[in-house]
Amino acid sequence: MKTAKKFIFFTLLFVIAFTVLPIQQKVEAASPSVLTIGSQNGDVWDLQYRLRQLGYPIGIDGKFGFQTYKTVRKFQADYGLAVDGIVGYQTWRILKKKSLSKKEFELLARLVYSEARGEPYKGQVAVAAVVLNRIDSNQFPNQLRSVIFQDGAFTAVADGQLWLTPNQTAKNAALDAIRGWDPSYDALYYFNPKTATSKWIWTRPQIVKIGNHIFTR
Repeated sequence: MKTAKKFIFFTLLFVIAFTVLPIQQKVEAASPSVLTIGSQNGDVWDLQYRLRQLGYPIGIDGKFGFQTYKTVRKFQADYGLAVDGIVGYQTWRILKKKSLSKKEFELLARLVYSEARGEPYKGQVAVAAVVLNRIDSNQFPNQLRSVIFQDGAFTAVADGQLWLTPNQTAKNAALDAIRGWDPSYDALYYFNPKTATSKWIWTRPQIVKIGNHIFTR
């Protein structure tokens, strides 16, 4: 009887170990590593990509050299962080709040192109800004992909135009929005009054009209 109980006990431990540990490893793998001079991995590439996206002159080679160190210190000083040149939790947190990964940026550019191609450049920036404003708002998900694919949020997602290849203008508009230009003045919605079928959208406080779009809160 005791032998059977021991067998069951160790079997459960075995199952738990091979179920929980892989999940834990995936969570840990998703967290970016602490970076400093000499680091060489994909997180360094992501760091450099995000810094350049924010306008810092830096090469992207996946190697944490002296140029990257100086740029990190400049970023830390600009955003009120401890200036030590080490990319730890706080630096990653602010950097990810202010920038997008490569995949996220490409998705935002697709959204801008599919929703606003043909609109004035200012209007394309405003569309990108609306997406970013939603990420910052407690009324919406806090991840770009979740915002864009939220049910019924964007017409271009529903009709498949999101997967059109964005042009350079759409990419530039997305980049300008990431760097802080918001012609929508903190809008959370926009619509074309010529084609809008929702009565609800007309009840939203209107902020500004750019091209064919009215931007609202």
